[in-house]
Amino acid sequence: MVKCHLSRLMGEHRINITDLADATGLNRNTITLLFHEKAKRVDLEALEKLCMYFNCKVGDILELTKD
Repeated sequence: MVKCHLSRLMGEHRINITDLADATGLNRNTITLLFHEKAKRVDLEALEKLCMYFNCKVGDILELTKD
């Protein structure tokens, strides 16, 4: 199972979905799906934009767990 830590990162940076969408150019729905861990797939460009915004690695956003 892949766990998404976007909600934690957004909380730490005190940014909401709308502001993150504006800052990254990502679709609000894409961010919402990741935030609620409902996304079935993630575009590499979206991951790149999130990593650039949060100055982090892909592994800080996504984590593979044994569930």
